Amino acid sequence: MKVLLSTIAVAGMLLAGQVNAANADAAKALAQKNGCLACHSIDKKVLGPAYKDVAAKYKGDKTAEAKMIAKVKAGGSGVWGPMPMPANSPQVKDEDIKTIVQWILSL
Repeated sequence: MKVLLSTIAVAGMLLAGQVNAANADAAKALAQKNGCLACHSIDKKVLGPAYKDVAAKYKGDKTAEAKMIAKVKAGGSGVWGPMPMPANSPQVKDEDIKTIVQWILSL
């Protein structure tokens, strides 16, 4: 019985990992489709900060998702340097912004 439960638990974790990878791929595709990757990269600064740097900055901040969603929608400047980030609302759907922000914070 223990072996069966352990096998089921491991299978569940593997499936969750595949789902997370699929979600990450979908979020990255949304970022590409909406032009985010023209100014950002996952692991190096382009015009804007690397997404891994953004995730590190907001790690442990329970308000990070809401802050980032607002920043992506409205745009802004000064947090990562002088280059302004243009507003992305209304051309990017709110649910797509949320998906992209959640992906960035997961890096």
